[in-house]
Amino acid sequence: MYVVLVNYTAPIQEIDYALPDHAEWLAKQYEQGNFLASGRRNPRTGGVIIARPMLRGKLDAILATDPFAVQHLAHHEVIEFSPTKTAPELREINEAVAH
Repeated sequence: MYVVLVNYTAPIQEIDYALPDHAEWLAKQYEQGNFLASGRRNPRTGGVIIARPMLRGKLDAILATDPFAVQHLAHHEVIEFSPTKTAPELREINEAVAH
């Protein structure tokens, strides 16, 4: 499982301009089952994405298609972790404790 920190590298006006494309990209990732949660950081310096367990190369390829990355408006910091404890609502997506 992954936590992805999206760190803005451009002025917020440029981020806002690209936001509709980024939102469409996020929707596609949810439809494909890749992401579990996402949202803005507070203060607004970027965002956070919780990604489903997958091969790291696959996640890197997905993140490379984020309009924020394509337009060089942000970079992604990926934190991989293996949850050993999960709330009941999340157990079926946590491969480490689901079986």
